[in-house]
Amino acid sequence: MTLQFLLDTNILSEPLRPHPNPQVMVQLRHWRHAIAIPTIVWHELWFGCYRLQPSTRRTAIERYLTNVVAVSLPVLPYDARAAHWHANERARLSALGKTPPFADGMIAAIARTNDLTLVTFNLDDYRAFDGLRITDWQT
Repeated sequence: MTLQFLLDTNILSEPLRPHPNPQVMVQLRHWRHAIAIPTIVWHELWFGCYRLQPSTRRTAIERYLTNVVAVSLPVLPYDARAAHWHANERARLSALGKTPPFADGMIAAIARTNDLTLVTFNLDDYRAFDGLRITDWQT
């Protein structure tokens, strides 16, 4: 199966929640061979993990990242094409008085330049990006 979706941090974190959204879990299982993550999300997950003090929770996150995510999902880079698209979008949005967070722009760029639909709970954070397909698996 070819890649179709790029996951935002909040989607990839859902399995770690005490009560994960059942619909998100169904979608993750259903699309498991068609999903990837951007390097920025990979960073955000590890950064969040490393900020925790040693604990059962931190150990669970480390195991999830190492034994589930790293072995099953491709991590797509923020490459030259993504940087070019992102720069153009930043300039366009800045001229409109909109300044999305830099990391969101990087994630959007990876999705857009790889022709993937971005899956996120934060649809409003990404609506302004030109030509970006977004969806929310909660519903």
